[in-house]
Amino acid sequence: MILLIPGPVTTRAEVRAVMARDFAPWDNDFRVISRRIRARVREIAGAPEATHTALPLQGCGHFGTEAALRSVLPPGGRVLVPLTGTYADRMVRLAREAGRVPVPLVVDQNKPTPPAQIVAALDADPTLSHVGVVYSETSSGVIHDAVAIGAAVRAIGRRVILDAVSAFGALPLNLAEQPEVDAAVFTTNKCLEGLPGLVFIIVRHAGLQPPGTAGSWSFDLSDLLVQTQRDGGGGFRFTPAAQVVASFDTALDFYAAEGGQPVRLARYRENARTIWQGMTDLGLRPCLNAADQGPIVVNIEAPPDPAWSLQGFVDLLKGRGFTISNFFNTKEPSFRIGCIGDVSPQDMQCFVGNVDEVLIEMGVKIRRGN
Repeated sequence: MILLIPGPVTTRAEVRAVMARDFAPWDNDFRVISRRIRARVREIAGAPEATHTALPLQGCGHFGTEAALRSVLPPGGRVLVPLTGTYADRMVRLAREAGRVPVPLVVDQNKPTPPAQIVAALDADPTLSHVGVVYSETSSGVIHDAVAIGAAVRAIGRRVILDAVSAFGALPLNLAEQPEVDAAVFTTNKCLEGLPGLVFIIVRHAGLQPPGTAGSWSFDLSDLLVQTQRDGGGGFRFTPAAQVVASFDTALDFYAAEGGQPVRLARYRENARTIWQGMTDLGLRPCLNAADQGPIVVNIEAPPDPAWSLQGFVDLLKGRGFTISNFFNTKEPSFRIGCIGDVSPQDMQCFVGNVDEVLIEMGVKIRRGN
């Protein structure tokens, strides 16, 4: 089965094979693996070892985002959140329920957010210390320029919490050149093509609140940093998904062998281009213009035909060896196709052909609206 969703992604057999082994997370050999992957992802992020640490947490990307909000902002701290889509909406809720104060900023969700719009909002409210930026908004497929936004925010003395969950490993990030980023969040099961169950937060030491400020022991990154500094960086405070940790080390081997970030981004871009053009050639309409389409996920408008059924479409594709999301986050009905994971442009071309056949089988004759 080929997963064409924006995570979890299709993984290599060698990565999955590691899951067949048992690991003791407190064993010294396992600590070596843990220490190594933390160093490797910090280096991928371009984060200096003297000022930054990659901290692992059990769970999904939202766990990392909540931990970052709790650990970087003090209780009552105020963060500007451009409303780029579903994942920005979730950041707002996570901040609010953590006792922080999110200030939403309405933006065009189908276009990259202009840095000037963020700067204007910050200028109008000097109490806002941080901006919560979603780098890759999978609800729309739009990539928001984290580098340009960060530079603009840095220029006026404010700071950034970066949701890089579906961006890290493919989209550019160099934290040595972006000291305004206090925390960057990502997971193993997106562009690094590992398995789900582990989230990392790369933190700038000076950007963290003191231990105990987070209001949650589980999500207190300052407390976690203290432990990693004490035990040499190989341990977890609580039992991790040990097989996921070990398999991620193998996924990083393949990432390096492929050529790292630039090469992986090039493959994903070609995947997305193949899907966008292929769907257009089938008479379907992508939700975004080609110029605004990111390389992570492509959303396609649902055919306005009475024979259309998203779940029926999903089920028929699944019978042909492809799994796509059975829900959508766009304002109008759509279906989305993930372009990341261990998949190629050839896989995408095969998928396009199957979509055509499935629509014919469903009796869908009207493929796009006026």
